[in-house]
Amino acid sequence: MGDLDGQARAAEAPVDDPRVPLGAPAQGDRDAEFTAFATTAQAELGRMAWLLTGDVHLAAELVQTALVRTYTAWPRARAGDPLAYARRVLANARIDLWRRRRREVLVAPDDVPHQATADAGATVEHRDELVRALAELSPQQRRVVVLRYLVGLSEREVADDLGVSAGTVKTQASRGLHRLRASLGELPGGSRG
Repeated sequence: MGDLDGQARAAEAPVDDPRVPLGAPAQGDRDAEFTAFATTAQAELGRMAWLLTGDVHLAAELVQTALVRTYTAWPRARAGDPLAYARRVLANARIDLWRRRRREVLVAPDDVPHQATADAGATVEHRDELVRALAELSPQQRRVVVLRYLVGLSEREVADDLGVSAGTVKTQASRGLHRLRASLGELPGGSRG
């Protein structure tokens, strides 16, 4: 019944509504299109946010912020690469959050409690070590390393997402990887790089 009421109201609406630009997609089309995008992008954005913050709750908050901001700018985001737009919004939201919470104190990697158990496996231990090592990097190095090596973007894509030059990406990635190698050393079953 609700669908019929909505259709009746749509039929009564004036065709040349000045509030709606000509050629603009209907609100339902925009919502459906964005919903499809958000459904596919949420996991990647969540992973990126978690790697940037190291906190699952803060990461969820950042993903929601990024999706809301992407939705409000959907016509512009959709015109290019919406996922790249959302990643950049997420990275900028992390910077904004850090600026608002200047009192945020990162815990020294040695002070983070070990929660890995023997039955959890080596994957959890390596992930924990990686998060601790990422916490030691500067915010710029962490963003570059996460986008470049953990999300898997090219240098050009990282530069575009962060609004920096490709040379800055190369420099920050090199310095970040050097610090990660110094922190992590050689992991069992793998090589240093």
